[in-house]
Amino acid sequence: MNIILLGPPGAGKGTQAKRIVESMGLVHLSTGDMLRTAVKNKTPCGLEAEKLMDRGELVSDFVVMEIVSERLDERDARGGFILDGVPRNVIQAQMLGEALDEKGMSIDVVVEIIADDDALVERIGGRFACGECGKGYHKEFKRPEVEGVCDRCGSTKFAVREDDTPATVRNRLKIYHSQTEPLVQFYEKVGILKKVDGMADIDEVAEQIENAIKGV
Repeated sequence: MNIILLGPPGAGKGTQAKRIVESMGLVHLSTGDMLRTAVKNKTPCGLEAEKLMDRGELVSDFVVMEIVSERLDERDARGGFILDGVPRNVIQAQMLGEALDEKGMSIDVVVEIIADDDALVERIGGRFACGECGKGYHKEFKRPEVEGVCDRCGSTKFAVREDDTPATVRNRLKIYHSQTEPLVQFYEKVGILKKVDGMADIDEVAEQIENAIKGV
């Protein structure tokens, strides 16, 4: 089974991907992990990606998809995979389809996790972390047991990631809607898109995804 997981920032793609991996034995392939591995291993595409990132430029669709294609050639991916964070736009989806065709592979189902923007801003915008050990917290849902003191290391230093501020989150969501949402129409036309309610609790979302996959 080969799966694509779509959804806006904070929708829970990473959490749900881990559950699918555990229940189905698939390989979790995230864009960030694949980029970091390619850069670390100094593959040709990894070196090109590193040059672009060092210059503060976005990694091109071509380089991203070349890195994805290289990863899909590895033996473990042949047993089934779940793609998280890629494709990000229709061009990448088309390139992915061509690469998979050449490998004799295909995507079986695309699962879209639907979530409300305002709720996502609250969910992500409330996150903060220990400045020493990095343990994550949330101002509404997961505060330290002792106010102002990290549960793990006892530090009193906390920080909010720059990309987790409400303004930044709304900008990330704007980019998602403009660039990634057209993928929904793309995969609807192909006939492999399934939608789930990402505003339900984690277990219910997992059950919805499981049922969507079973229905393929």
